[in-house]
Amino acid sequence: MGTDTRRLPLLLLLVAICARADDTSWDDKLDFGGDLRFRYESIDRDGVGDTNRTRYRVRVALDATITERVNVVLGLATATNNPISRNVTFGNSFSFDDFGIDLAYVEWQVADGLAILGGKMKNPVFRAGKSQIVYDSDLTPEGVALDWKKDRFFAVGALFVIEERSASDDSVLFHGQFGSDIAIGDGNTLTAGAGYFTYSNTVGELPFFFGVPRGNTVDANGRYVYDYANVETFAEFDTRIGGLPATLFAYWTTNTEVDDEDTGWAAGLRLGTMKKAGEWTASWEYRDTEADAVIGAFNESDFAAGGTDSRGHVLTGKYLPRDGISIGAAAYLVESVGLLGAQADTRRYQLDVEFKFD
Repeated sequence: MGTDTRRLPLLLLLVAICARADDTSWDDKLDFGGDLRFRYESIDRDGVGDTNRTRYRVRVALDATITERVNVVLGLATATNNPISRNVTFGNSFSFDDFGIDLAYVEWQVADGLAILGGKMKNPVFRAGKSQIVYDSDLTPEGVALDWKKDRFFAVGALFVIEERSASDDSVLFHGQFGSDIAIGDGNTLTAGAGYFTYSNTVGELPFFFGVPRGNTVDANGRYVYDYANVETFAEFDTRIGGLPATLFAYWTTNTEVDDEDTGWAAGLRLGTMKKAGEWTASWEYRDTEADAVIGAFNESDFAAGGTDSRGHVLTGKYLPRDGISIGAAAYLVESVGLLGAQADTRRYQLDVEFKFD
């Protein structure tokens, strides 16, 4: 019987794991890890109805040291053919669930503090407070990036390929950032910076990710009306509140290619740490993303129904009862304007149990 080519990435990863187990010389060259998360989710959409579902997500990754300055990272995840989600929903008559390539990139330290990344990679762009107003945390973009750090300064320059087209020009994304870390007082740090990102060849093209506009303005044929070229500023202040680590953050961006519905911003607070058993974290974020502030295909899938044209609160909490095991909860209280119909409020509640291994 022939091998199903869809399973080859999984087979190759298993071979690498076995090689590590059988050959002790690999111990210093391979770093293997991953996580398994179970989630119960309840979604209440005014005028649309309720959804209750149980989901899971699996991610595994192998980091191989090729030389002192070159690493290759290969990762697999539960596959849903969705750039901004690795979740699989229970209840499909016990049908087979597939794995897909989540990461496949090389990181080359070409000089002290300067790295080149190429392939399908972890997103190198700095996200203040880990906010997902522009990019979902599951997004693994494809292309090349430069990552530079020196003293208290940092910069990122990335060129990602989004759509390859034979009948028209390709769409690519460029994102550049520059910032610095500034020590303030005793043990406090302010990270601040600015950036610019732009998408090529959007006007007249179908929206990215299955042609769904996700809040962006489209014409009668369902094609993008505007270009997207954004300036951004961000700040993150790390301090302590009541003896606990705390991060206050803010983010702002505007699309310079439109005159209305062009701005997105987020602000929030993260409190606590999750480094050892018994510790916890909690966060609050308020987010407001106007219709054409950013491309709606790639920001957080859990906020409203994903996309733009929405505003609201995100509350999260996590507790680490034992090393490698966490319990978490989240609430999304969001007002959507136009994405799900006129003034459709969405309340999404999540309960997670996650297991990490390495």
